[in-house]
Amino acid sequence: QSYCHRLQHDTYFLTSTSRLNEQVVDKIILQLNRVYPQILTNEEAEKFRNPKASLHTRLSDLLKHLQKKGDRHCQEFYRALQINAEQLFNDLPSRKILKTPDPTEIDTDKEQYMLNDRGPVFFLACFSVAAGLALFWYCCNSDTKVVGRARRILGFSPIIIGRHVRNICMLYLEDISRD
Repeated sequence: QSYCHRLQHDTYFLTSTSRLNEQVVDKIILQLNRVYPQILTNEEAEKFRNPKASLHTRLSDLLKHLQKKGDRHCQEFYRALQINAEQLFNDLPSRKILKTPDPTEIDTDKEQYMLNDRGPVFFLACFSVAAGLALFWYCCNSDTKVVGRARRILGFSPIIIGRHVRNICMLYLEDISRD
């Protein structure tokens, strides 16, 4: 994008809600007037620094004037803005567009957050369901050796699962082994 198009895009942002105060606008005008190459003549600088006109009007006129003058003048305005109001310069809409990567590219930080937003309770619930299904499938096999192995595993697991659950599972295994 050319600097003129960027300035056209940023004009509303710069002129709305008094983002620039009088002092900063005056510093920018003086810099454009005194720095080589001279962007504003002395008469133009006086016109844009006129305290009788409102700040919004002066700033709007200055931005229109720079857009008419060409790309080099707009570039110097951005340089002056960066020197005198760096935070505002970094917040410009055209700067955000330039910083934004390819829209088809995946933002890995955002994607990482999206995958981890459920937390540890969700992980434990999923793991418990998977372990329960695996244990149920393992115990429901018709092979009698499996029942004996399951009884040994459940006998040593009072820490992993509650005592009441273990007793119920042991009773279930005994009923299966009788059949």
